[in-house]
Amino acid sequence: MRVFGFAGWSGSGKTTLIEQVIPQLVGRGLAVSLIKHAHHHFEVDHAGKDSWRHRHAGCTEVLISSGLRWALMHELRGTPEPTLPDALARLSACDIALVEGYKAARIPKLEIWRASVGKPPLHPTDASILGIATDDPALLAGGPAPRLPGFRLDDYDGIATFVLARATVYPQSIDPS
Repeated sequence: MRVFGFAGWSGSGKTTLIEQVIPQLVGRGLAVSLIKHAHHHFEVDHAGKDSWRHRHAGCTEVLISSGLRWALMHELRGTPEPTLPDALARLSACDIALVEGYKAARIPKLEIWRASVGKPPLHPTDASILGIATDDPALLAGGPAPRLPGFRLDDYDGIATFVLARATVYPQSIDPS
């Protein structure tokens, strides 16, 4: 398995960009998986559903299975959040695992940056960021980030090619930050 990350501030368009890059990778015959780091409380099932009731009754894990899919929910119940290597180890075999979030992880990443978000770029202080997808013409022209290739936010084919060329083989030593 190879690993590649996408980093950016909330609202920058990471999920939308990844959603468009995935079909580009799948169209090239690759099995693609994704790990998304959430910084907030989230629910994957809904109040009143059997799985929700079982989790809230105290189950540490609830696996839901059907003829179409299965999902495993694991409640941490006070134990530490899994690191990125822990999460990657839980994935089934695939050709490439995309990582959304885990901004501080030392894996090859593409930064998604928009001035309209009002946050500074991450690439000046993160050597793991190898390229930038942006709507800022100055960054696309190599302005403040001459070491980084720049991509338009809608250059899905170019970004997919970049991801495949820069993805790192896993398992390897990944800083879990």
